[in-house]
Amino acid sequence: MRTLKTIIIDDEIDCIKLLALELQHFPQVVVEATFTDPLVALEAIELIQPDLLFLDIEMPVMSGFDLIEKIKHLNINIVFVTAYNQFAIKAFRFNALDYLLKPVEQEDLKASITKAEENIKPTAAQLNMLQKQLRGEPVDKIAIPTQKGISFISLNEILYAESSSNYTNLLMLDNRKLLISKTLKEVQSVLEDSHFLRIHRQYIINLNHVKQLNRNDSIVTMLNNDELPVARTQKELLIEKYKWF
Repeated sequence: MRTLKTIIIDDEIDCIKLLALELQHFPQVVVEATFTDPLVALEAIELIQPDLLFLDIEMPVMSGFDLIEKIKHLNINIVFVTAYNQFAIKAFRFNALDYLLKPVEQEDLKASITKAEENIKPTAAQLNMLQKQLRGEPVDKIAIPTQKGISFISLNEILYAESSSNYTNLLMLDNRKLLISKTLKEVQSVLEDSHFLRIHRQYIINLNHVKQLNRNDSIVTMLNNDELPVARTQKELLIEKYKWF
């Protein structure tokens, strides 16, 4: 079992204590130090060079993002611990970044530690896109975990997403198929505020790439001429989206 040298940084001491207590259930995690002041934490990070960092984002003097800028030369797995609202949580998902919502649930913590053991480090591109979203700037790409790391694809390149058991196939405009290890429900939680709509238990479509809707048969035809079924419960919502008569 790989040992994970760990540092916790949060300006709320009670949050640190609760997280440290939960981490005692994971023998592979060794908490080397905890800090409420990110400025003080910087020196310790350089000295200890932890494998894993639990990091609050909203802190006085220096935010979590400011701290990351100063340690990005180090190979550290970062888990954001946040009390942010649902909009921000969607931004984390959109960019395939690991986060824990306060108060931390043990199952979520277990998943984060498993990722850290796999040494999945956030890229600069992921962090930059996350910052953009948190500032309310429009984002036109999505981070997709692959066997080789993280790939970024344009939302407008996606024709539709198709459920494949516990995985999802993304069918692209150029007819490529990208298999990702996310359920369609997880994909929906990321895309639902963009120009996408779940039309069926098996499909989410890009509304910009619809060619035709056959109301009688409840079939939607995409730009590549693929015909997809529309669930009865979603038919009226689809019609409303386009203001079709």
